[in-house]
Order: sequence, then C-alpha cells, then structure tokens
Amino acid sequence: MIEPILLTTARVLTFEQKRPLTNASGFFFERDERLFFVTSRHVMIDEPSKHFPDRIEIELHLDVVNLTKSTGFSIPLYRDGKSVWRQGSDSAGAIDVAVIELERAKLPESTVYRAFSPEHLYAPEQQIEVGTSLLIVGFPLGFHDTLHHMPVARHAVIASSFGLRFKGEGYFLTDARTHRGTSGAPVVMRIAEPDTSYGDLPWTLLGVHSARLDVDSRDLEVDEALGLNCAWYADILLTLTKP
Repeated sequence: MIEPILLTTARVLTFEQKRPLTNASGFFFERDERLFFVTSRHVMIDEPSKHFPDRIEIELHLDVVNLTKSTGFSIPLYRDGKSVWRQGSDSAGAIDVAVIELERAKLPESTVYRAFSPEHLYAPEQQIEVGTSLLIVGFPLGFHDTLHHMPVARHAVIASSFGLRFKGEGYFLTDARTHRGTSGAPVVMRIAEPDTSYGDLPWTLLGVHSARLDVDSRDLEVDEALGLNCAWYADILLTLTKP
C-alpha cells in the first residue's frame, strides 16, 4: 500500500509556451468540494529572476494499483491577460504562497491523489515546540522515483519558535537539507493519535516550504551554509481558498 502522504504532492514543471523553465513541488488542498493546487508564489512568477512562465504542468497518477501510469496535466496561468492564481499578503508584505483552483471535470477520470483540508491545519491551541520532527515532501532538484512518479521526504525540525513570526514575517524556520525544486512542498507533522476527521492522512499541515536562507556575510570558503529554510504558515490557505 502506498502511503497517502506521498500522493498529496506532485511535481511541477514551468513553461514559457513550449520552453521548459524550472522544476518545483506542490500539493493538493480541498475545501468545500473545491480542489486547489498549492505551490510557492515564486514558482508562478518571480520578478527578480525574470521568471515569467505562462503555464505549469503537474504530474498526475492514473492508476492506484499501477503507479507507473501517469500523465502531465497542463494548467494555464493567465486568462484574458489576467493571472488565475491567488496570492496573499499581510502587514509585513507579500507571502510566498500561491494557489490555483483545479476544475475537477477536466482532470483525467482515473486521477489518483490525496488532498489536505482545513481539518489538517494546525489549531491555535496546539503546542508545537521548537525541535519538533517534521517532513518536507517534494522533488529536490527534480529528483524522484521516475518509475512510480513518487516524491521523496526529507527529515526536518522546527528551528524557530512556532507561532512567533520570524522577523515579523509570516514564516517560521526549519532545519533541513533542501534544494531547488523543493519550493512549494508541504511541511507536515505526524499526528500521534489522529481522529476520523483526518481521513487516511494522519498529518498536520504546518507550512509551505519556500527557500533556503543564508547570511550575506558568510565566507563561502570557510563557513558552511546555514541549512535553515523558510516555511510560510499554512493557515494562509484559509484566506486564499475563500469563495
């Protein structure tokens, strides 16, 4: 049996018309019978690096028994010259999370996936301590099980006070070895005693992985990279998926 957490995440390819641009990660989120695909905002558009794709393609499984069967599903990013994804901001500025709604009727009929829901988001009363063990599920450098089209999971821990916005912005820190291509991956925590509201996904969705962090003054010849990462709080999805 394939672990459902691995079916929440899909590989993302970005394109400018037919020209391939970058690899990334993303995951499914379901709310009120509507289905969304979540990734980093900079996957959709990134002005500093002049990254301006006009569509993304996600890889979908087509057979729950034979996971070697998959297909690419193309999603246009603009309609009538306007972007179709949603992005958010708060008092500190832009948030590096974007969602795009998927039309279920256009998905292949046999599509196999699992989706997080609002029930998987952390509750304000939860005590989530620094050092808590996490997983980041994605496609680092595009690396994955190319036969079964499965992501890989990297172990991580919470590296800053959870709930205390780091530097006043809407993210917390994780300590994990990550690479390009992991942008948009879900950051999850295992639930010790899940109830039925979690379905077959006994995981709490804490954040959306965005990027590695570094220090401008680091001596590249002497100092190792920090190994710290930025993960935006997942409760932004409640705002971005409102009707």
